[in-house]
Amino acid sequence: MQVNIFGEIETQAITVENAAKTAGVSEATIRNWIKTGYLDSPIKGYITSLSLSKFITQIIGKEKLNARANKLKKNNHNHIELSEFIEKQLITEKMNENLWQDYENSLSESFRNKEGIYYTPENIVIDMMKSIENVSDKIFLDPCCGGGNFIIQALKMGFKPENVFGFDTDKNAVEIAKKRIFEHCGCKNENIICEDFLKTAQKLNNKYDYIFTNPPWGKKLQKNIKDGFSVIYNTGKSNDTSSLFFFACLSLLAKGGKLGFLLPEAFFNISTFEDARKRALELNVERLIDYGKPFKGLLTRAQAIILKNETATDGSCHCGFDPQSPDKVHIRNQVSFSKLPKKIFNFWAKQDAEQVIEHVYSLPHITLENNARWALGIVTGNNEKICQKLKKEGVTPIFRGQDITANGLKEPTLFIDEIDLKKCQQVAPIEFYKAKEKLIYRFIFNKLVFYCDKEQNFILNSANLLILNEKIQISGQQLVDLLNSDFMNFIFQNIFHTHKILRGDLECLPIHAEYFAENKNFDENKYLDYLKIKKENG
Repeated sequence: MQVNIFGEIETQAITVENAAKTAGVSEATIRNWIKTGYLDSPIKGYITSLSLSKFITQIIGKEKLNARANKLKKNNHNHIELSEFIEKQLITEKMNENLWQDYENSLSESFRNKEGIYYTPENIVIDMMKSIENVSDKIFLDPCCGGGNFIIQALKMGFKPENVFGFDTDKNAVEIAKKRIFEHCGCKNENIICEDFLKTAQKLNNKYDYIFTNPPWGKKLQKNIKDGFSVIYNTGKSNDTSSLFFFACLSLLAKGGKLGFLLPEAFFNISTFEDARKRALELNVERLIDYGKPFKGLLTRAQAIILKNETATDGSCHCGFDPQSPDKVHIRNQVSFSKLPKKIFNFWAKQDAEQVIEHVYSLPHITLENNARWALGIVTGNNEKICQKLKKEGVTPIFRGQDITANGLKEPTLFIDEIDLKKCQQVAPIEFYKAKEKLIYRFIFNKLVFYCDKEQNFILNSANLLILNEKIQISGQQLVDLLNSDFMNFIFQNIFHTHKILRGDLECLPIHAEYFAENKNFDENKYLDYLKIKKENG
């Protein structure tokens, strides 16, 4: 999942390879569209699905691709033919053991993206469910069961077939799951149903002891439908499909039961999911696990939460990036997440880092919230056409994010004529760029890199800007020095852990303005002494 400067979810990023397959063009063509500004590339080798979708709906047939317009709008697989093939395979006496994998591989990237479908690898299923015990008379549910990876593991662990339930909207996947169950235990299971769980859950009277699943990530639903489910399941502002499933499942989880969800990393650190995290923190969170990037074509990391349906205690939470390596698993106190801005689950931070974070927030400080005006960099729509590479009279330098360094700006390599701003897709009010003093910063990066610009330069959308309010007790250069410091990057990376520098995250950072009342210039060692923090090598 991708987010913009405001922390709003945009959509998944896909690889150049998969974008080329979806568009029916070469990878070289996709890269050319990136260079010319038609497609947004957050990280090398990837583009956002949103920019591809906009390109398909807004550009083709108008500026280019007239001959390919219809092809771009098609799925890459024929649902009817695929269903007929699956049906024939399922009536055989013994199912091809690779049928489920073959079916997964047959689904087009555009279909997966629309439905939010990325099926869970077996090793992740096994690890997520390893804490399940005493299953003899317990009831298990996977509300998004697909071909049944979680369900088959539940049967292997001893759940009775009649106590295993599953839902999915994909008829092919449901039939495959039923066949797999039959071949595993020799009985038919009528509890695996082709229905939309979000519609069905509100009507169910059952309570389930264990609910483990990988819900749809960012499935495309109409706003009124999402809002309706949000009201039904009381999700607050967390109404992405993965959140809707999270709240729906909690409403059906038995007292003392366990829930395990595989989710996009945004669930753990983006504002949109804050209400879901608050709800989780009311219960006992047992494990938080990072599984890296197991889904081909997806930029986002897959992370899991395992919790128990009992009132939260001041207990320990096992956190890890590699569950196969015990030395990479550490313990965090659950209450520490509650003390963080936006209730972020920064489980990547170890206990000593958490103690530093808690200490600096306990000291008197201000933040950038309500203390600055913000603006996005310019979206030209076509850098090649609008930006110039030679400096001449009447043009102004325009800087990219990569041109901003902690030591200043690189020599400009792009220029723009102000007259051409009218041709751009997105431009903030000119007075923002022309401000006497503004802070510009890299937007797509894993660390804070700021520059205090007093020369009224323009910036492209890989950079953003802020203008401090006059009442704030710190100068632009002082703030830049602080934000670029090792200290503030340590705080930022141990709380937010993102590759985009979001406005909402920057507005949460603690600024100890009293230090600057006594010190005109920023000195990191003096600042750490002021905070009573010691910097250790390494």
